Amino acid sequence: MNLNKKVACPLDCYDTCQAELIEDNIKGSKENIVTNGKLCVNFANLLKEENIEVPSFEGKNISLEESLNILVDKLKSTTPAKTLYYKGSGNLGVMQGVTKRFFAEHKAVLASGSLCDEAGDAGITEGRGANLCLSPLHVKDAEVVILWGRNPSVTNSHMLPSLKGKTLIVIDPVKIDLALNAALHIQIKPRGDLYLALLLCRLVAMEEMEDQTFLQERTLNYKDYLEFINGIPMRKLLDKSHVNLDEVGELLHLVKGKKVSILVGIGVQKYSFGHSVLRAIDAFGAMLGLFGKKGCGVGYLSNSGFGFTSPFKVNAKTEPLPIVNFGKYDLVFIQGGNPLNQMPCTSKVKEGLHKAKCVVYFGLHENETSSKADLVIPALSFLEKEDLKLSYGHPFIGRMPKLVDGKGGISEYALTQALLSSFSYEALASEESIIEGVIASNSSEKDGFLISKTYEEYPYEKTFYTKSGKFEFLEEFDDDFDDEEGFFLIAAKQNKSLNSQFVTDDYLYVPLCLGLEQEERVRLTNRYGSAEYSVMPSDKLRDDCLLLYSGAKNANQLTPYAMSQEGNCATYQEMKVKLEKVQ
Repeated sequence: MNLNKKVACPLDCYDTCQAELIEDNIKGSKENIVTNGKLCVNFANLLKEENIEVPSFEGKNISLEESLNILVDKLKSTTPAKTLYYKGSGNLGVMQGVTKRFFAEHKAVLASGSLCDEAGDAGITEGRGANLCLSPLHVKDAEVVILWGRNPSVTNSHMLPSLKGKTLIVIDPVKIDLALNAALHIQIKPRGDLYLALLLCRLVAMEEMEDQTFLQERTLNYKDYLEFINGIPMRKLLDKSHVNLDEVGELLHLVKGKKVSILVGIGVQKYSFGHSVLRAIDAFGAMLGLFGKKGCGVGYLSNSGFGFTSPFKVNAKTEPLPIVNFGKYDLVFIQGGNPLNQMPCTSKVKEGLHKAKCVVYFGLHENETSSKADLVIPALSFLEKEDLKLSYGHPFIGRMPKLVDGKGGISEYALTQALLSSFSYEALASEESIIEGVIASNSSEKDGFLISKTYEEYPYEKTFYTKSGKFEFLEEFDDDFDDEEGFFLIAAKQNKSLNSQFVTDDYLYVPLCLGLEQEERVRLTNRYGSAEYSVMPSDKLRDDCLLLYSGAKNANQLTPYAMSQEGNCATYQEMKVKLEKVQ
């Protein structure tokens, strides 16, 4: 084992902690100004996870060599067009993407899109041209911070120091802990974010709070946007967001003349019209002139690869990941994902995987999907292989050198190289040259750490990345959701787990008005399926909302087999549920 070596966290997280391995313990880097010596809970727990160390086929343990031979035989006996490559987001290192190189070369079908954030990213890109990072280094200079569907206490703990001493505004259907001490908490109705953003824009114009210089010099089609939003009845905006004018007036009073940062979470865009939500929030920010200024801006999950050369960019036939039909394929290769827990409409996922002739699971941990796979090939952990981590929450690039020997698995790079060789396809360049090529494409050194060259201290200070070079406003949106009877079901993150990884909380949290007792059993139903849960009453919910934490068992029995209008993103919250007691 190599001691005292720097490493970065591979998990799907804003913080991307930088750390050191010191005598079998991971310690947060004190030199990295974002990590600042502290690790988030998930990174700290990562080394406690039990990894799969022995491959298996049809329930029997086999050697790694045997597992690779079986995989090659299955691939050779399956038509490439009937082979599907599905990659999850369990690990997000640069080298995790290498495997698609083989499947693209093999003419297989690649699942493309996101279960997470792509609708919002699409909306931001439409208006700004590129989705740049609003990091804790920038937010610390704000005077007012709006947490719009985002809970840094759970998802982004290294943002918390930047929030100290700020005027906080929380917009969230759940009374998160940060809302308790916020200057204002708007307990918005789910699906109401678009309408609240449009309402704020209306009122900014009515109150003559616009940054006219910014609008004239740095935006396109503002007059058209103003005409568009003025055509929407005020009553509709109020009813759809379920807010009152006093709350909105207080928000505008708090932000007037201040340096404002708006931090947006991913839950606001998990709808068919999710891209429009981000465009409307961005429009509010643009009207206030928040872009390109110290302490100001609108932040989301940034495009971590912006400015970097992608080493594994491929041309391949694709199928939208959120609605992929596993049953169409004879061989399904699943890497670093758990679709039987995480994908919408679990019944369709189960049905599809059952129809597939061979399901291959390539990953680190046992989960619902690995237990149903025909062939299980263990991957190596982040300490056992070479990799590089780009962050969507800050500008630092994390080197991930191999620090310990592997215990029975295989890296993504080695697996891909073996498959390419078995089919006489062109071999990969060396790991070192691939990683160094990515670093060289867009990095510089600062205080001993690598940092993205395209990181902007004041994002969009010089230009937007649209064809016009200006911010472009939303022109229309389509929201055709039928507001049926029942409860909104919210799936929030929690600090004990990351989606289905680590310890999950399977309680259903219900509002006190229902009069249900703790541990009482209830059944949730809708057109997609049903699921039973033990109840945990909560005073933090709206009366029309129920809450499950992400990763809760069977939650996706209730979510739709559907996809966003833009961005190939899952629309988990495009539904309601009914609740009944289990007798």
